[in-house]
Amino acid sequence: MSATDILSHQHRACDTLFAACESAVRTQDWNRAQVVFASFRQNMERHFSIEELVLFPAYESASGSSMGPTRMMRIEHQDMRDLMDDIEAALAARQLAAFLGQNDTLLILMQQHNMKEECVLYPVCEKLLPDMGALIEESCAR
Repeated sequence: MSATDILSHQHRACDTLFAACESAVRTQDWNRAQVVFASFRQNMERHFSIEELVLFPAYESASGSSMGPTRMMRIEHQDMRDLMDDIEAALAARQLAAFLGQNDTLLILMQQHNMKEECVLYPVCEKLLPDMGALIEESCAR
């Protein structure tokens, strides 16, 4: 399996959990929303880890630059972490308006971020790093 396939599949899995959390909130099932969001966040952090500890350093080493797209991806990862903190707080306080606002912001950021990775960064990594798929598979197995 290619690195693009693996990482894109992780994006879709996170999207599914994200939608399930929003659905639970819309039916006022706050406990379920918190459980689903915790799973979503765990999956997001695992995905970020694979990128930040495996993919990005390999790309930076091969390209000779840490100031390019990987720098922006790291910044966006932190922005998403901050939004996830806000969403967790809104869920704990059962604040619908706060949840929906932060949720919409995170959704837009994730969509834009995933598109940049899937359409630009991952294909470039595949060209620069022919063994990237194996490295990502190995990371996922840990």
